[in-house]
Amino acid sequence: MRPSAWLVGLGLAVALALSVAASLAWGSADLGPARVWAALTGGGSPTDRQIVWMLRMPRVALALAVGGGLAVLGVAMQALVRNPLAEPYILGASSGASAGAALFYLGFLPPVVSRTASMSVVAVAGAWLAVLAVFAAARRGPTLSTTRLLLAGVAMSALLGSVTAFVTYASPDPDKLRAVLFWLLGSLSRARWSTVWAPLAVSVASVAALWALARPLDLLSTGEEAAASLGVPVEGLKRVLIALAAVATGILVASAGVIGFVGLIVPHAVRLVSGATHGRLVPLAFAGGALFLLLADLAARTVLPSQEVPVGVLTAICGVPFFLALLRRFGDGLG
Repeated sequence: MRPSAWLVGLGLAVALALSVAASLAWGSADLGPARVWAALTGGGSPTDRQIVWMLRMPRVALALAVGGGLAVLGVAMQALVRNPLAEPYILGASSGASAGAALFYLGFLPPVVSRTASMSVVAVAGAWLAVLAVFAAARRGPTLSTTRLLLAGVAMSALLGSVTAFVTYASPDPDKLRAVLFWLLGSLSRARWSTVWAPLAVSVASVAALWALARPLDLLSTGEEAAASLGVPVEGLKRVLIALAAVATGILVASAGVIGFVGLIVPHAVRLVSGATHGRLVPLAFAGGALFLLLADLAARTVLPSQEVPVGVLTAICGVPFFLALLRRFGDGLG
């Protein structure tokens, strides 16, 4: 018997609150609850306030935005293609963002681009261009084939992954190469208040849009013909979901790099405890994704005493065994 959605939501809210507190207190400098509370209320030392407000709080906000955003976009992609292995990067957005960022950072773009744009802007542009190419390849007349969409996404990801590998191999600067590889493996270390607002806004907008589309998503998950017969504008809904995934994934990847498995395993885990109704699934997936990435980032900052581990490495280490366990135990119920 599944617990009620309210009970699951309450449990996630408590876990999130505890995880936020732990993320603010622990790191390269352990502050403890009393010093964190003092810094949050305007007391404590200037150093403590700087650490809490200017370093750790933006990082917590970015973890919540990216983790929650990737999870709800995973929900949308799994409904769109009706494939349990679908996730936000399936349309090639992550590969496009990675290729754009690597080309920009390693100096392979024209000087005018380097002078007038930032790495985040180029990464977002790369993600959108990749998704547009996938959309163009998958479109056939007025209809959009989900099978062609998947195949085009796989092909585009392979192509752009090769571009990224080539430019990183050809780069003569080892320091820049290490920085790019760290970004490609996912990191929240660049979080500052100036860089947090865009991913927060796009994550909140994604949750609101998908929650509003909960009923059409429920019907689309049963099949395109059944959804169309019940009045769902299937082709229009597909385009809305692709546009949302392109915009949101591009901004999230540009903010934190490529962080895998959040959008794949969190929707499945939430379905197992709350059911597949999107009115419950979307907000709970957001909370679950935010919690997962927040804990992964806390581990990334504390698992090694003198250095930070790329958070994408830890999400893969945690995500693969967890997904295999889900597949073994609940395989018939996934998707």
